[in-house]
Amino acid sequence: MSKDKICVGAFAGSYGVQGEVRLKSYCADPAAIETYGLLSSEDGEIEYIVGITRAVKNGFSARVEGVFTKEQADALTNTLLYVDRDVLPSLPDDEFYHSDLIGLDVLDTGGTLLGKVQKVVNHGASDILEIAGPNLKATVLMPFTHAVVPTVDLASGRLIVDPPEGVFPDDD
Repeated sequence: MSKDKICVGAFAGSYGVQGEVRLKSYCADPAAIETYGLLSSEDGEIEYIVGITRAVKNGFSARVEGVFTKEQADALTNTLLYVDRDVLPSLPDDEFYHSDLIGLDVLDTGGTLLGKVQKVVNHGASDILEIAGPNLKATVLMPFTHAVVPTVDLASGRLIVDPPEGVFPDDD
């Protein structure tokens, strides 16, 4: 994913039969997705003008310019929506866009490389890092909290972690 574009949401199918779409927002303030201007595909080739019509379960119902039928709305299902990073608000020092964390090296407090961040997921409670590494049989899930991840060093491309006991296999 480009560091110049941030994924802010996705179309999740049609809503009704009049061409409205279901819109999932990944923004801290979900309704803010409408205020960022043009939404686009990751490569910027396709642009969408979106207007929220109402809140619905798990997101919003929205109108997309040029979409008039249920079939057109259905064709947009699972389309990820991006905006240029420079239109998003600045974040406080202790907050990060998920795209900034993906690909960072993960080191323990002793400096041992444990892996790289593959994904950042949030299922409601808090962000969880998915980490993959050469010495791992499967990816490791770790909470993205200050206690577990005391240092985020974007300039050096790394996270320093203090994982709970047993999260990473011992090399002994």
